[in-house]
Amino acid sequence: MTPETPTVEMHPQRWGDPAAATRLPDSALGLVELAFGLQDTPATTDAAPPARSLGDDLLAGLREIVGAEHVLVDDATRALRTRGKSTPDLLRARTGDLADAPDAVVRPDGHGEVAAVLAWAVEHGVAVVPFGGGTCVTGGLAARRDGFAGLVSLDLVRMKRLLAVDEVSMTATLQPGLRGPEAEALLAGHGLTLGHYPQSYQHASIGGFAATRSSGQSSAGYGRFDAMVVGLTAATPTGPLDLGSSPANAAGPDLRQLLLGSEGAFGVITSVTVRVRRAPAETTYEGWRWPSFDAGSDAMRTLAQSGLLPTVIRLSDESETAINLADPASIGATEDPGCLMITGYEGAASEVADRRAAVTRVLTGLGATPLGTEPGEKWAHGRFGAPYLRDALLDHGVLVETLETATFWSNRERLYADVKAALQSSLGEGSLVLCHVSHVYETGCSLYFTVAARQSGDPLAQWQAAKAAASDAMIAAGATITHHHAVGTDHKPWFAQEIGEVGVRVLRAVKAELDPTGILNPGVLIP
Repeated sequence: MTPETPTVEMHPQRWGDPAAATRLPDSALGLVELAFGLQDTPATTDAAPPARSLGDDLLAGLREIVGAEHVLVDDATRALRTRGKSTPDLLRARTGDLADAPDAVVRPDGHGEVAAVLAWAVEHGVAVVPFGGGTCVTGGLAARRDGFAGLVSLDLVRMKRLLAVDEVSMTATLQPGLRGPEAEALLAGHGLTLGHYPQSYQHASIGGFAATRSSGQSSAGYGRFDAMVVGLTAATPTGPLDLGSSPANAAGPDLRQLLLGSEGAFGVITSVTVRVRRAPAETTYEGWRWPSFDAGSDAMRTLAQSGLLPTVIRLSDESETAINLADPASIGATEDPGCLMITGYEGAASEVADRRAAVTRVLTGLGATPLGTEPGEKWAHGRFGAPYLRDALLDHGVLVETLETATFWSNRERLYADVKAALQSSLGEGSLVLCHVSHVYETGCSLYFTVAARQSGDPLAQWQAAKAAASDAMIAAGATITHHHAVGTDHKPWFAQEIGEVGVRVLRAVKAELDPTGILNPGVLIP
């Protein structure tokens, strides 16, 4: 079973559906001018990728494997498969820098064709970058080219089938090229849902969710994506992997975890078997006000450790709350908006009512003020729209980017303060640093930071300095370098510090065994 609608291609220099791109309204332009000033930005440059390194004689082998129509070498397609969608990626694209463009875009259909492409790449010394939805924000699609005859993008867009549904065990097997909405639509035909809704949901793929250990906005209720995976298959240059013979086992280390989070460096995931649930009969979202970020965070910890988490729970700090609620009429107002918490509930009507009542008792008892459903529904309506706003702000000379981390509850206050201070110090006076708790666990939480600053003459260097300062602060505080954005190339120096010398050697050994010639996403993940 395959989706009925074609995949929407993202703009090479912007996020998301080109038809959904937004301009800042006049009221928002006034706020931007007040905070950062408005400045002219260079016009977007529509440049061509560099000349191909791979000639038609070499590509003939690929055409025999997947069909001539599925090996694309035109400039437009190559540009669409260049890098991901981080702010640095877009800044480079907007100046016409397409140096990381692949020589060809190859679209296999099925495990056998993927394996055959990898064998071809080994034979000819060609680097291969697996491509799902292209939503990466950590440099995971900017592979190293030196030492290789060329580089191809292994575009999994043809592998978009729902292969199997087991309604007794409540599992489904999906191909990696399915985008989030496509997978949900196919599952809905069986009355099921995956429940995985990261901000990239509308464009990210099932394979990408697995390869980066994605975490969605409903993780409190449905879990992280890696927790949903019960089995997978992968093609590697040295042979196939077929993992997941049972829901749990004690048969040595869990080899599924070698592929989950491997970012295409160990193998190409060709199918994923996931735990699914019945589609919810009722969904509701609401808002709460807390007097402080600390008070709201403590309440989240209480819920998590009491086993009373709603499906969705997130908490904005004072600065993010103020920005969320800002409008021209409120400028200069003295009322403290506090900190906004969003809670959401999904399930059968009785389950939603019972869980909502229990959570309400806890939150009101701890001092929260209920704000009703309007803030929650407003958040749900715009939950996937922030990257479009980022692009509109870039158009007006405002540097906007995000980063995230995670730590244990006892270390949350230190991590929050240290990362915020590092970003403010690097970006300077007038910058904004916003934060929210995005995911919670019994033992800790994830902190998600958004920054905005007036662009300098070199915004790429400006962000790289701020990112390094924040990353140094994360590692110094004993936190992880990434909770759900993955390692890519951007996080490699700090990833090496996080896992230590022995950990690095373990990853290099796995890479050498599964990909001895190093063709798979070279330069990504492995320090």
